[in-house]
This record gives sequence, structure tokens and C-alpha cells, in this order.
Amino acid sequence: MLMLSVSCLQPSCFGYPLSIFFIIINEFCERFSYYGMRAVLVLYFKYFLQWNDNLSTAIYHTFVALCYLTPILGALIADSWLGKFKTIVSLSIVYTIGQAVMSVSSINDLTDHNQDGSPDNVSVHIALSMTGLILIALGTGGIKPCVSAFGGDQFEDDQEKQRTRFFSIFYLSINAGSLLSTIITPILRAQECGIHSKQRCYPLAFGVPAALMAVSLAVFIIGSGMYKKVKPQGNIMIQVSKCIGFAIKNRFRHRSKEFPKREHWLDWASEKYDKRLIAQTKAVLKVLFLYIPLPMFWALFDQQGSRWTLQATTMDGNFGSIQIQPDQMQTVNPILIIIMVPVVDAVVYPLIKKCKINFTPLRKITVGMFLASLAFVAAALVQVQIDKTLPVFPAAGQAQIKVINLGTDGATVQFKSPLQSVNVMSMESTGYMTFDTSQLQSVNIISGNKNTTEVIMLPGGSRHTLAVKNAANIVAKWVSLFINNLPDTINITMGDTPFETLMSFSASNYNLFPGGRKDNIMAIINSIPCSVTSKTLGFGSAYTIVINGCTGNTLDVTYSEDISPNTVHMAWQIPQYFILTCAEVVFSVTGLEFSYSQAPSNMKAVLQAGWLLTVAVGNIIVLIVAGASKLSEQWAEYVLFAALLLAVCIIFAVMAYFYTYSDPNEIEAQFDEEEKKQVKKDEDVYEKQTEAVSRM
Repeated sequence: MLMLSVSCLQPSCFGYPLSIFFIIINEFCERFSYYGMRAVLVLYFKYFLQWNDNLSTAIYHTFVALCYLTPILGALIADSWLGKFKTIVSLSIVYTIGQAVMSVSSINDLTDHNQDGSPDNVSVHIALSMTGLILIALGTGGIKPCVSAFGGDQFEDDQEKQRTRFFSIFYLSINAGSLLSTIITPILRAQECGIHSKQRCYPLAFGVPAALMAVSLAVFIIGSGMYKKVKPQGNIMIQVSKCIGFAIKNRFRHRSKEFPKREHWLDWASEKYDKRLIAQTKAVLKVLFLYIPLPMFWALFDQQGSRWTLQATTMDGNFGSIQIQPDQMQTVNPILIIIMVPVVDAVVYPLIKKCKINFTPLRKITVGMFLASLAFVAAALVQVQIDKTLPVFPAAGQAQIKVINLGTDGATVQFKSPLQSVNVMSMESTGYMTFDTSQLQSVNIISGNKNTTEVIMLPGGSRHTLAVKNAANIVAKWVSLFINNLPDTINITMGDTPFETLMSFSASNYNLFPGGRKDNIMAIINSIPCSVTSKTLGFGSAYTIVINGCTGNTLDVTYSEDISPNTVHMAWQIPQYFILTCAEVVFSVTGLEFSYSQAPSNMKAVLQAGWLLTVAVGNIIVLIVAGASKLSEQWAEYVLFAALLLAVCIIFAVMAYFYTYSDPNEIEAQFDEEEKKQVKKDEDVYEKQTEAVSRM
């Protein structure tokens, strides 16, 4: 009766424990929070913290690696100390605080005391960002091995079918959260916000994931009264580690020839540990040995969020009426995952089976590694085409100069490095010319019947624009972006971004705008507003815009193109995403299935931790290879990673060939049978001894 009354207290819905719906909503919000933050992270490093591509990539992969190292810590805390529920709640609080700190770190006005649109103390933002990322890594990694297992705990032993469906829905919630967040957060990032100056809205892009994490925590706590909470029973990972440690230590003590060799080195633990644990540990180590080559796959796979996103920043995201931001291209992966998983399971695998091909799990993993290598070859081919369209910037000892003529007469500009002369018609400009800064001392300008010489000292490794105008005398200035070609002082706003007040024949600094769209340019001239809609700003382009006048409240502007728009379309990334997604389907899904099928029932968590560890090591490999290769060309780095994975793929294929599949259930059944026989034998001995005593 007691068991019946306890069962009735568990609320259910359609035969499922009601508690799992809180867990699924919790997982959806958490994954939205994590992937949404991660989608814009590398661009935040590059454009807000002003780090270069290599440093941005390095910090990104360090963070991802940390996220996949901390699950071991979470599993230890849950199994040995707090239990799954308290661990999830505690680390979710840490997680939420970390997301909030990231959002605060990206507020431009936090240190912009002079209100010039850029932080005055970047180190404060860096310190806050790193603190936030560490807290997020502890949170997301720590709860990762707990949430799915906690969901499985909610089911009774006779609900195996419902438990299986729960894990399918759980996996779907992960991909749904990932898909929506990688669509939404880049849109939020592309907005403009700020108190003193309008900037890319990273606080909103990080703030929404922080809010979703708070919702995730609240939903999980609300369901507290419905959960079945299993008390911690000791961590099997600790037992396995102690067994391995004792075997090594005992073998070292008995290393002399007088002690006979044993069949397996783990058998040296038999003096302290039972045969079942030793046999289970052997099975786990057998699979973990196969894991050794796997990190190389993740080294390539996780570059979707770093190198591939940076690649997209140099491409054209104009899809007709839709403008795709570079970080939104990451949505291709979850979209294809949702399509490819059922297609592969329902169509591809059955067709392979009909062809009588024995497509074993390890062969699937091998094919996945090969496909990932192929995806990076595709990325390298795209990069080669991109490189053909990118501008060539000056080296450290060089400077590039373009000339724009704002006067009514033609102008001739002579550079003394060595003597080089260019003619520029009225309201036209030249392309960039490259000079050695050590030789470039002065420039001579001739316009009409006037002549002037400018002494110049330009820093190397940068581009410069020389604006010239024939007025009462020839005037020359080094400028960028907006140029006021009027005799009056003007105030300019483009979109929601205000620029500094421009005196006559002065220029503003460059500013960043979302590519592929038009913005309203507003100029206040003698207190009179005058505006015009800008031309479409191509992705990756840079312009100098000359303000010439105002006619009927319509602003007269001239564009001088400093950097041409990207011409390679982002759609060319789809093939590499498609190949990599196919690789993920046959690699990741199969790998988890293989791990579970080969692991003893009480050691699946150990292999889960080992699997997550391969992801962490893969991201560390990115740091090592990218740092050690010193390749100047990005396409060459892609080819290097592809070659490394191909070599590892061959090694894994050889290892897989010699692997012998086993059934842990059969092994455990044998031990159960032996234990039953031993118990029966002990009972018989006891009965005989009892009879002997009674006769006496």
C-alpha cells in the first residue's frame, strides 16, 4: 500500500512524469543561452575588444575547451556530495551570474568617459569578460552530465519506452535552442544601442541569453516538488581511478622476474578489488583507448564558431530581401542536423544495409572523420577565392595613399618617393598607391595656377586618404569617412550613429555599420536638417563620403570607395557546412551509441565524461596547431587541419580493424551467474555445517 500511495503522488501527463517537462524547458533555455552567447563571441573579441583573428580564435577555443573539461567536476560534485538536483541549481546560479557579467562587460559606455564612442579602459572590459566566461564554463560544463541523467531518474523501471522517447525529445530541445539562438542573437548584435554613442548592441546579444538562463533556473526550481531526487551514492569514476592506480602501483612493486606475469595489467588490482570491477574497468579502458584519435575531429568541428565565422565576415551576406550576418551562418548546422538525422536513420542506413555492407559503428566514425577533413578542403577552396578579392594592405615599412580631389579644378599630385605623379579630376579619386615610408618625405600639389608642397610623416602599415581642394589657396588634409566640403560647420548622423561636429574641410573617423543595408544620412547645416538615404553599403566595404551641399532639404553626397565590397557570397559556405554536418551525424551520434553499447551499465557516466573530454582536447589542439603553424595564409591552415585529420582517420581505421566488439550485459550476466553459484555453494556448506552441529 505504501508503494502505491507514493506512486500516486507522482504527477503524470500522457504517461510521462510531469517533472520531465520542467527539465526539457530548462534544457531548451540553457542551450539557447549557451549557443546564443557563443554565436557572437568571436566577433565580440574582434570588434569590441579589438583583438586580432588569431587571439580571438585562441580565446574562443580556450573557453570551449574549459566548457568540456568542467563536466568531470560537475559529475564528481553530483555523485559524491550534493546530488544532481542541488548541483544543477548551484551551478546554474553561477552560470546566470556569468552571463550577466558578460552582458555588463560589453557595455561600451561603462568606461567611455569622454563619450567618443570607444572604451577608455579596455582592460576593465577584458577582465569582466574573462570572469564571465570562466563562470559560464563552470556552470554549463558542471550541469552538462547532470541534467540528462536527472531526467532519466524521473522514470520508473517499467517506463523504458517513455525514457527512450524522453532522451529523443531532450536532444531535440538542445537543437531547437541552438537553432533559435544562433538566428536571434546575431540580429540583436547587429542593432545599435548605447547611452552616449550608438554601437553594435553586444549588451543585448549577451543580455538575452542571460535572461534565458535565469528563466531556465526559475523553471527548474519551480518543478522541485515533483522531482524524484536520488541521493549521491559515490562516484564510480573515483572507484575506477583508484582501481587503475592500485594496479599500476602493485605492478611496480612486483616488477621483478620472480613474480609471474598476469594476463592483463589490471589483474594486478585483484588483491584489493573484486573481479567484476576489474572486468568493467577493462571494458571502459578498451573504449577510452579508441577515443585517443577522436579529439582531432572536434578540433575541426568547433571551428565553425571561430575561423568559419571570421571567414564569413569577408563574404557577401545579401540573400535578396534577407541580409545574413556572418555569425548567423552557424544556423546552417542545426538546421541541417534536424533534417539529416531522420534522413540518415530512415533512408541512408537502410539503403546501405540492403547493399549488404556491414556499416559498423567504428566504420561510421571513420567515415565521419573523413567527411570532416573533406569539409575543410572545401573551406580552403572558398578561402582561395576570397583571398583573390581582398585588398592588399601595406607592410610594416610601407604606407598606402589615395587622393581625392574636392575642388572644381583638376589637380596633379607629385610624390617624392621616388618622383611619382598622378592627375585627379574634380570630385574624383585615385586608387591606393604604395610607398616606402622611409623615402616618402613630401608631396607637391598643383591645381590651376597654384602650387603647394606638404611635408609628411606617415606611420607604416596603414592606409591614408589625401583630400585636396583648390580654394583661395590649395588645402590638403588626411581624412577618413565623412568629409565636410562646405564652408559651414555641420553635425552628421548616419542611422542612429552620431559623428563628431565637422568644421569646414574637416573629416570624421571611420565607424562600423551592418553590411548590406541602406541608412539615412542626416546633416544639420546652419540649423537646417538635410538628409539623404545612403547607397547600399556592401559587406566588408569602406567608403569616404563627401558632403557637398544641400538642395531642397536633400543632401548632396559623393562616395569614394576605400575598400570594395565582398564579392564571394556566403552561400558558398553551405557546401562545407553540409559536409561537416554529415560528418557530425555519422560521427557524434554513432560515437555516443557505440560508447553506451560497449560500456558496463554502471560505467556509462565514465565514458560520457571521456567523450566530453575529447571535445575539450580537440579545442586545445586548435590552440596548439594554430599557434605552432605560423601560416600566413588562412587557406593553408585549413589544408593543414584537413591533412592532420586525414592522417588521424587512417590511424583510427587501423585501430578499429583490430577492435573486438563485446556485450557488457553478457559479461555482467556471467558474473551474476558466478555470484549465484557462489552463494548457493556457501549456503550448502552452511547447511552441512549446521547438520553436523545438530548431530553432535
